[in-house]
Amino acid sequence: MRPLRVLQFITPAGFYGAERWVLAMANNTDTSEMICDLAVTKESETQDLTVAKLYPSSKGEVHYLPMNGRFDFSVVDKLVEVIRRRNIDIIHTHGYKSDILGVLAARKAGIKIVATPHGFSNNIPLKLRLFIKLGLFAIRFADKVAPLSQQLIDDIVKAGIRKQNIQFIENGVDLTELAAHRKDLGAVVASSDAPHFGYIGQLIARKGIADMIQAFNLVYSRFPQAKLTLIGDGDQRGELEALAASLPCSAAIEFLGFRQDRLQLSASFDVFLMTSSLEGIPRCLMEAMIVGTPIVAYDIPGVDQLITHEHTGMLAPLGDWQQFAQQCIALIEHGDLYHRLAVAGRQLVDQRFSAKRMTDEYVQLFRQLLATESR
Repeated sequence: MRPLRVLQFITPAGFYGAERWVLAMANNTDTSEMICDLAVTKESETQDLTVAKLYPSSKGEVHYLPMNGRFDFSVVDKLVEVIRRRNIDIIHTHGYKSDILGVLAARKAGIKIVATPHGFSNNIPLKLRLFIKLGLFAIRFADKVAPLSQQLIDDIVKAGIRKQNIQFIENGVDLTELAAHRKDLGAVVASSDAPHFGYIGQLIARKGIADMIQAFNLVYSRFPQAKLTLIGDGDQRGELEALAASLPCSAAIEFLGFRQDRLQLSASFDVFLMTSSLEGIPRCLMEAMIVGTPIVAYDIPGVDQLITHEHTGMLAPLGDWQQFAQQCIALIEHGDLYHRLAVAGRQLVDQRFSAKRMTDEYVQLFRQLLATESR
């Protein structure tokens, strides 16, 4: 049986969850089963194309598709050229722009398409909302839609995607990438004098970073040597830096922007924080749990697939940053709880959320689609 030939297609907006997901799948691909190419749009000279630069050449080719501005239908023909030249069987899309362009290219080239939603933003401008709606309309014409969480299934069903066209494949994290960063959990304990809190991700509205900063300010009043490190960038960075500067804890908060060494930094945190209002199953939480960093997060769909309160992490009600701060304080003050969460969190991700398991399920889905086509 010849290997499948799959084209992963993404329009990178940075190097965050969806981009890391694409790399995780490539890293866990067996090339005797699947050749996995990557296509990315090249939209500007300043665009972050880290996902393409890090893509393993042993797994497939990388194709850069020039795009005039933020959206350009000429990319469809460029995708079709790649599909035909590389004998691609299936195109696999990630995000509203890649979904729209990918559906058109798949139909023009006569191949199957699978779309994987990674989450939908809220509190966004009207133009972007319209594009996302167009993307949701486009994936009605995909051969399969494969969300990563139950919440994403609920979201796309509400948007009109037929249930029989949905294949749930639970998210996974690249354990091979994380192996070098695992803490020794035999004696892991937070620093009760100078606890280090951290976050890795976009600085955008749905991530709720203003709540995180307010909560940290309360934690700081209890632990004056505490510090908060924020890794990542986004359109809210300026106002978040202004908020931090207005609080007593300002000197203890550091904005580092995008970093290549995120896994090493995650392992250096005593506690990983998440205050999002909307997520799939967050990859950054799985990475933190694998390296041995306990979590404090808002209790929202997707996060609740990873965090059971006081078992694999600590939860606070969405929007209640005062309670969120109290959970942070409790975690630092109770060493036995801290150690128990670190151990249980790692065990959960090891057993249930590996990218190898996830990749194998996608290969099975791709083969089923091609078998259906050949009948």
